[in-house]
Amino acid sequence: MEKDFLQIIQKNQGIIHKVCNIYCDTDDDRSDLFQEIIAQLWRSFPTFREESKVSTWMYRVALNTAITTFKKSKRRPDQNLLSYENFQIVDEVYDSETEEKIKELHKAINYLTGVEKSIVLLFLEDKKYEEIAEITGITQNYVRVKMNRIKKKLKKFMDTEG
Repeated sequence: MEKDFLQIIQKNQGIIHKVCNIYCDTDDDRSDLFQEIIAQLWRSFPTFREESKVSTWMYRVALNTAITTFKKSKRRPDQNLLSYENFQIVDEVYDSETEEKIKELHKAINYLTGVEKSIVLLFLEDKKYEEIAEITGITQNYVRVKMNRIKKKLKKFMDTEG
């Protein structure tokens, strides 16, 4: 069982990294969340019945773990009042318009709720609404509604920031 689990994790660890990157700002936080997701996957592995794809199961566990962790961290006072972005040195030689748009999008995504972040992550991974619904545990119709609202939120934020 352990060997099967390790093979699945090794083959699909990109899913965990994507979730960690969307929910965490620092390497330490990403590392902590990665470990917590692995632990949750291990706990739920014996009950995985292969009725859905491995990726669906992993996304579901990873996103639920990230959302739970995200909610817990919101309840605690901010331990680091300065953003890590304040300490980054801007490389003036490298100035890509696409890179800036990606940074703006990630900044906007940070203002979304945990569930909204998970929907956006899966949408950006080119998951169909049906699969997003299965992973998040909400109806396909509600995924569409939420996605439309999220797009409006992100557009509004990016228009006011830009």
